[in-house]
Amino acid sequence: MDIARRLVVHGLVQGVGFRYSCYHVAQSLGVAGWVRNLEDGTVEVHAEGERAAVGRLQTWCEDGPRHARVTRVDAEEAPVRGLAGFTVR
Repeated sequence: MDIARRLVVHGLVQGVGFRYSCYHVAQSLGVAGWVRNLEDGTVEVHAEGERAAVGRLQTWCEDGPRHARVTRVDAEEAPVRGLAGFTVR
């Protein structure tokens, strides 16, 4: 059964390749959705797919790419939209 989660990643997460790294990780896990920068300096992720795969993406977001400094990830369940693929917005 597919699930969806909205993640908001806080810390030094813009300008460090977070979105494109997230894109590659999501694609490798078979997770659909998108990632985008928000005006407040956070990164928002909508991830949907198999529960285990979405969980692995969330775990990755807790560290991010090498130059990121993640301080916290806010996560909440979201409606499954039936998206195909993962995009950077």
